[in-house]
Parts: sequence; C-alpha cells; structure tokens
Amino acid sequence: MALENQQTNTKVDNETQTAKRWRLGYHIMAPSGWINDPNGLIQYKGNYHVFFQHYPYGVEWGPMHWGHVASHDLVHWKYYPIALVPGDTYDRDGCFSGSAVEDEGELCLIYTGHRYLDKEKSLADQVQCLAVSRDGIQFTKDSNNPVIASYPEEGSGDFRDPKVWRHNDFWYLIAGTTKNHIGKVVLYRSSDLRTWTYLGGIAQSEGNQGYMWECPDFFELKSPQGIEPEDDCYQNLHQTGYFVGHFDDECFDFSHGSFNELDKGHDFYAVQTFQDDQGRRIAFAWMDMWESLMPEQEEGWAGALTLPRELTLAADGKIRMTPVEELKKLRKNKLLSVENEYISGEKTYHELTDELLEIEVEFDTTLVEAFDFGINLRVGETEETVIRYDLKEEKLILDRTKSGTGVGGVRQTALPKSERLRLHIYLDRSSVEVFANDGETVMTSRIYPTEKNEGVRLFSNEGDVRMTRLNVWRLENIGLNFENK
Repeated sequence: MALENQQTNTKVDNETQTAKRWRLGYHIMAPSGWINDPNGLIQYKGNYHVFFQHYPYGVEWGPMHWGHVASHDLVHWKYYPIALVPGDTYDRDGCFSGSAVEDEGELCLIYTGHRYLDKEKSLADQVQCLAVSRDGIQFTKDSNNPVIASYPEEGSGDFRDPKVWRHNDFWYLIAGTTKNHIGKVVLYRSSDLRTWTYLGGIAQSEGNQGYMWECPDFFELKSPQGIEPEDDCYQNLHQTGYFVGHFDDECFDFSHGSFNELDKGHDFYAVQTFQDDQGRRIAFAWMDMWESLMPEQEEGWAGALTLPRELTLAADGKIRMTPVEELKKLRKNKLLSVENEYISGEKTYHELTDELLEIEVEFDTTLVEAFDFGINLRVGETEETVIRYDLKEEKLILDRTKSGTGVGGVRQTALPKSERLRLHIYLDRSSVEVFANDGETVMTSRIYPTEKNEGVRLFSNEGDVRMTRLNVWRLENIGLNFENK
C-alpha cells in the first residue's frame, strides 16, 4: 500500500492498549499497529536507541515506517516520534530495515528505500538511503538520496537491510541480496556515508543455506530465508543464524565455518546487534515469525522485540546468548526460593500465578532416574507450555501444543548432557524466552494462554530427578511512556 493511501485507514486507538490480556509487560512493542524487524540499534549521547519496522495504521504489514524507543538502562523505555516516514520518490512504499551510526555528533540512519514498479507489486526497486539528526529525535533525509542507487551486478532488485560500521578510516556497509536463488551478502566502503564504492560479495549461500539473506550483521567478538528443515534444525519458515570466521580487511575476504541457528524457538527473526560503551555486543530480534498466527491482532497490535541479550563467543566457537545484567532491575520481589527437592511425578507451585515471572531452575542430571523431566508454565485446566529435557536423546524441547489459542508446534534441539541442567526463563503475558546452560541453547516463542493461571509445575516421568534450586521473581510491568509526542 502506498503512503498516499494510508490515511484512509483507521489508526488504532493508543488508549485501548493498556488492559489487553496478551499485551506484554516488559518487552518493546509499538503503542498500536504492526512491528517487525529491529533497526538502528545504537548507544547515542548516553541513551540506548532502538528503532523498528512499524506500520502504525493497521495490525498487518504495510508501508514501513521506523518506530523509535530509547532507554537509559535497557529496561525502561520511552516512545519517541516516528523517525522515518515513507513518501519520497525513492522510498514511497516503505522505509525498510537498516542501521545507525554516530558521525561527528550526528545520529545517522542508513536504510533501504522501497518502491513498487508495477500495480501488481510484483516488481520492486530497493535503494540505500541516509537520514541524519542532531538531537536523536527529529531526522532529515539526505538531499543526495539514494546514496546507493542501484544493486550490484551479482545481486538483484532484492537488495536491502544495510548494516554500517566504522573500521580505521572508512565506513563499511553490507547488505543482503539474491541472484539465481542464492542468498548473498555484499560489501561497500565510504569515507563520508554518502559516496560508496562496491567491494564485492563476502559470503553467499551454499547448499541449503537460503535463497535470500535478509538483515545481515557483521561484527567482531573477543578472540536467512529459505533453508530446508534438517532433523531438528531450521524448522521455522525463515531462519536466523550466524557464521564464525576471519575477515581480511585488505583483500576483503571472509573465510568462515558452518551456519548455526542462533535461537531454536518458534519466534525469533531479523536479529541485529550493537556494541555499547562497556564493550558488550547486545542483540535484539523480532519475537514473531512471518506467516504465523498473531492472535494479538484482535487487540489492535501485532509484534514485539525480544529482551536484550549479550553475545559472547565460547571456546567451542559457538555464540552464547544471555540476558543482559540490567534485566535484574525488573525484579520486584522474590516469590519462591527452594533447594534440593526430589521431583517424582508432578509438583505444582500454586503461588506462582503472576503473568510476569523470571525463573531460575537447576536440575542434577548425574544420578537422575527419570526418562525426562522439566517445567510447565502457565498451567491451566487444559493448557500449559512445556519445557522438558529428554535424557536419552539429550535434547531440550519446547512444546506449545497446549499453550493456548492460535499457536502450536514443538521445537527441540540437541543439548549434550552435563552435570547440571540450568534453565533461566523469562515469562511474559504472551511470550517465553528460555536460556539453557548459560546461553548454550536459547529458545524463544510466543504463547497465547486463555485459561486461569494455576501456577508453575515441575515434573519427572518414569523416575525421580533432584531439583537443586528454584528461584522465582515477580517482574515489573514497565509499560512504555511517551516522550515528545
């Protein structure tokens, strides 16, 4: 839908959003309407800024704007005015995803301008554009837009999602593209963010690694669409993953290992990262999935972002994701602290009926007799979300078959047995994020319970398991406030 038509739609009423049953309590969402990819993650003038793909005039995907929130602590967020609105010739049908950098005190957004070339919307032109701000709130599109006006020869009209960073005396930009159904990442260089030189491709799909690579990112740690399912891997319609490798900045060669999924749950896509002033690499992702049911649309909103996560590179060459330390600020009070209980069958903690919970539970797996064991969340008369560990198969399983309305499905991933299984869980009104064994495996899914919450249940099947500790906190319902509206 073109921008000029959007005013005919009914804008969703912001004031009706505060009491909805699936409205999240401590995640980034739009006040109303649709959101998807996180964009432009940056720490600027002491505040953390997160932009996101946003259609404020309906609960389905439309001409993309850039929504905007900011925070001083990664926990308490404020809404700011929409940063980018489509309407110029080069972005008339959408301001698609991109990134943010600071240049000489200005906050610079580099994004994809999208326009359709035919009435059927089967052909599109995508170009790379620049917008700048001195206060981090009001943005002006550059008069030289588009700053990259055509796709490279080895790409196609699907040419989007620029990620920009500074290295030595130059700016570098990567973008995703495709040609002959092969997903690719291409590289550019500039001295001023406005004139770019093409340096070539640095990575592309091999075998089943996807026909279109969207939202690429490229960064140092200390020291895509269309992948076919393979055993327990790549079960989502679109996958998010990473390569670990070495980049030669003289010949622009990136040698890398195999593709690894970053999150094994149902709802995790378009992850983006930034480095803060503490040197941490912090990530956000869209906590939904294309072509999935979104029951919250009936409430006038759709989509959310994950909690912020710190990325580190482990000795085995795999990325670990863990909740940022600041999330402890969400804790209001500890509801339960239990140690060394043997679970045989089921044990329900009926006092844990809050919708917003943080749970840390640890099981001893050295002498366990059970076939499998785990934890059930949002337990109702017929509903529950199940997280269990299969000892024989050495797999962690997230089962939302009975999680509520509109969703279902099981995700499972290999998790080698160790002396302890540690689960760190964030439960919100319509989401669950599971960090296992200090981020060795992470699973993120949306859930939509409809029944009265009767608590949290630990269980074991065909034998006992020792729960070594269980700590549960009630979390703050932060809401999001408006700034400069």
